[in-house]
Amino acid sequence: MQAQSEAPSVTPSPSEPSQNITDEKLDAAAAALNQVANLKESFQQRIETAEPADKRRLTEEANNALVKAITDQGLSVEEYTAILVVAQNDATVRQRIIQRLRPSEK
Repeated sequence: MQAQSEAPSVTPSPSEPSQNITDEKLDAAAAALNQVANLKESFQQRIETAEPADKRRLTEEANNALVKAITDQGLSVEEYTAILVVAQNDATVRQRIIQRLRPSEK
């Protein structure tokens, strides 16, 4: 018999801002998320194959590119992170972002 760890359950309360995220912010977060995913994939491959002396420079370049991808969408890194945290805990917000990531199939 395995002992179950007792993790506190974290459920957003109705007063939390999850329902107050505007469509514009969700559009921006989805666009940024798409760019961030592409950048991470691109840089990860470059960093893995780079010489040890170049890895730090590439990592800094990747971080700067990730921040730019987010801020180019009109979000601060803090806003972007907060939206993703809400999406992890709120299925409705998560679904609204996923819908924006996929082209509509109408």
